[in-house]
Amino acid sequence: MTLVERQTRYVMLVKVASKDSEVVANALIRHACKLPQELYKSLTWDRGTEMADHKRFTVATDVMVYFCDPQHPWQRGSNENTNGLLRQYFPKGTDLSVYSQARLNAVARRLNGRPRKTLNYETPAERFQQTIASTG
Repeated sequence: MTLVERQTRYVMLVKVASKDSEVVANALIRHACKLPQELYKSLTWDRGTEMADHKRFTVATDVMVYFCDPQHPWQRGSNENTNGLLRQYFPKGTDLSVYSQARLNAVARRLNGRPRKTLNYETPAERFQQTIASTG
């Protein structure tokens, strides 16, 4: 799973064993605590069945889940852009099950250290740290 904090474009990659809704919800609940609550107020998801357990996720994290309209990927623009960047590391069709969470974390660190035009050429990591400092 790809989680992108929209304001800072900070990326977290989450390894899941399957697309089973319970497995996905549990993984999201574990990772929700890694972002400050001020930055993690909602989650926008496509319409896949893997988020069927979204109500349990919301109860456990106090994070609202919104769903995109069918065939409207631009409603998740930050995530779609990030997925495009990830193709540089994992080409389409790559079996991601062979990669460890540590490897996914390393790729996320590289993306978070990459300057972005949309952030005035700051990195997501820099912007994330600035945002945390201003909310803390």
